[in-house]
Amino acid sequence: MTSNNEYDVIVLGGGPGGYVAAIRAAQLGLKTLLIEKDKALGGTCLHRGCIPTKALLHYTETIEKLAHCADFGVNAGPVESIDMGKMHAAKGKVVKRMAAGIDGLMKKNEITVVNGHGRLAGERTVEVDGTKYLGKHVILATGSKPAVLPFLKPDGKRVFSSDEILNLEEIPKSMVVLGAGAVGLEFACVYNSLGTEVQVVEMADRPLPLEDEAISKELQRVYKKRGIPIHCSVKLESAEVGKGSVVLKGQDLVKDVEVSFEPEVVLTAVGRVPVLDDVGLDKFKVEMEGRFIKVDEFYRTRLSWLYAIGDIIPGPQLAHVASAEGIVCTEAIAGHETHPIDYNKIPSATYCRPEVASVGLTEAQAAEQGYEVSVGEFPWAALGKASILGETDGKVKIVADAKYGELLGVHIVGPHATDLIAEACVALQCEATVEELFRTVHAHPTLPEGLMEAAHGVFGQPIHLPPQRKRRAK
Repeated sequence: MTSNNEYDVIVLGGGPGGYVAAIRAAQLGLKTLLIEKDKALGGTCLHRGCIPTKALLHYTETIEKLAHCADFGVNAGPVESIDMGKMHAAKGKVVKRMAAGIDGLMKKNEITVVNGHGRLAGERTVEVDGTKYLGKHVILATGSKPAVLPFLKPDGKRVFSSDEILNLEEIPKSMVVLGAGAVGLEFACVYNSLGTEVQVVEMADRPLPLEDEAISKELQRVYKKRGIPIHCSVKLESAEVGKGSVVLKGQDLVKDVEVSFEPEVVLTAVGRVPVLDDVGLDKFKVEMEGRFIKVDEFYRTRLSWLYAIGDIIPGPQLAHVASAEGIVCTEAIAGHETHPIDYNKIPSATYCRPEVASVGLTEAQAAEQGYEVSVGEFPWAALGKASILGETDGKVKIVADAKYGELLGVHIVGPHATDLIAEACVALQCEATVEELFRTVHAHPTLPEGLMEAAHGVFGQPIHLPPQRKRRAK
């Protein structure tokens, strides 16, 4: 028999890692407490990340569609005006509805929720506003926050992080986005559609540097065509914030020359850092890996009762990864059968236009791991459904083992890439071969046919392209 303040599991953080872990724990019969410092559950993903940004991307995509609908006989005319207040209100309704849904799930699963800043106050003990709670197991899921350059801190007027810019009421005339990762490229799309002159600055030698090199190059080409230049290999060194603009100065690392930009506003999207401030970790000898908490395959720290998941541990800082880790973690706590996550099969998704998504090994990674690599590519320009949609930029690229035909990786840049990648995830999870992928009959006309055609391409035999040589990686 336990007291009201004693639980089987205490979860600190109500984002996509924490609240999913709490639900799974409750499903497995564990008395569960969820602590969240914000007023509403859902974390950065729901309130300041995944959901609101994708809402803005969807709304602003409509502007682009209206600009081209006359091409097929719908004369809607140009957009007369844009009401950012209403756009933010529509975004807010989506967020509020989903937050209410999470609250309902907490009640239905009989999970106790406490709002306040939770801290580790002792072994198996968490304190919130003076009240102590005892848990047999404690899961830290405190998430991350935008990284800040020391010489360019967000002020909500001229300099923004991804948090502040979500509520920007006025459309700026010009913007420089620092960082060509997922966050930076998505906001670049949003404001380009709104009419802002957007430039992207990236220190790496290509955008989305973790993606396959061919995909990065194709995306950079399409962005240039859209009027969004991406300046790569540029290291920003200083910034001066004025009344009407921001002067940025840096170094082109390839040409070894100084470069400068003077936009009206700046968006810093240079990564995220784990939120471990004032969590109480200083009371314990928790092993760290850089700025992240080191855990085992079931997310246990060196302390048998303390676990950590999501953006505060090494690995991809993605909502769907945090959720998967929360499920595995609580199943391990409950003694339920579970399976460690294979991080080589985690999908990556960037919701810019065109979208980018991937899973598995890039061509370079496969070669580095000793595979004899075969590659198949298929351009969207050759696919009927893509032509109907008017979205023919980009391609599908499949990386395979030439010896056994094993599917190693799938990389997509183009329409609905973030949805299409699910088929590749299932194929990799089931250890499918490339032949099994192309012998799976796909409905016509659909976008998934692009994956089937790229699979044919691994053998140099795509159906809807001229004959080509079977391409092996160099």
